Amino acid sequence: MVQMDSIQKRLMAEVADLHEVPAGAYNFRANGELAGRHTTANIDIVSKADGTGIDIHIKPGTVNESVHIPVVLSASGHKEVVYNDFYVGENSDVVIVAGCGIDNCGTQDSQHDGVHRFFVGKNSKVKYVEKHYGSGDGTGKRILNPVTEVTMEEGSTMEMEMVQIKGVDSTDRMTTANLKAGASLVVRERLMTHGTQTATSGYKVELNGEGASADVVSRSVAKNKSYQKFDACIVGNAPCHGHTECDSIIMDEGKILAVPSLEANNVDAMLVHEAAIGKIAGDQLIKLMTLGLSEAEAEEQIINGFLK
Repeated sequence: MVQMDSIQKRLMAEVADLHEVPAGAYNFRANGELAGRHTTANIDIVSKADGTGIDIHIKPGTVNESVHIPVVLSASGHKEVVYNDFYVGENSDVVIVAGCGIDNCGTQDSQHDGVHRFFVGKNSKVKYVEKHYGSGDGTGKRILNPVTEVTMEEGSTMEMEMVQIKGVDSTDRMTTANLKAGASLVVRERLMTHGTQTATSGYKVELNGEGASADVVSRSVAKNKSYQKFDACIVGNAPCHGHTECDSIIMDEGKILAVPSLEANNVDAMLVHEAAIGKIAGDQLIKLMTLGLSEAEAEEQIINGFLK
């Protein structure tokens, strides 16, 4: 177990809002090594035998408990792939906080690829928060490629908050979900890119049981010469409800590609998609500038409100 330095602690605060050791279960990882772990009577964290990640076991009936599993990288050139599996027992209600922060002050690329697999038991509720953050003045890139796979049993619910608003040079996210009868998935993605950064967000949600529902919404801002792609597909294989939406602000020489899609394989599948891309409205800028803000300050206020 390693001790985290000041840079790593700052990254931990950025991606997990942790300024001190949290209550509940946690597993901290820094530059590929274990930096802290705590389990509870209801939540156990076990390292995989091959060293590639951890298994998190949450007992049935666990309520009002949390798990924090943030990762930080501060060594230039460090690259890793981590596999974390979450087994959430029936009738549980828990919060899971993940995320990765990379500080790269060197010339080599730093990269974290995290594969998270969730198995959510019947009638359980999960709130999952994943934040990505990059910093450092080196020429090496900060690369994050998260994969999330979700299997939801009958009557379960999951709320996913995906946030990336600063410093990540390249990210390629893929999220897949399989929902049984009565299961509900809500995804809220907030994304901002700048410079020459690139970000791809892919979602494929299969509604396989009667009464299953999904609501996948992304809000994003592309500045400078950055590029974004949002590719979301909802598949209705039963009487179900599905909605996907992409709402984006484009600035400078940014580029955004939105590809929302629906696939209905049942006559009672009710599916909707929406997509909107546009620049900041001039009247919004003028209104704020009449209050004494500069144009840059007005833009920042609008963007902050949009991504809130």
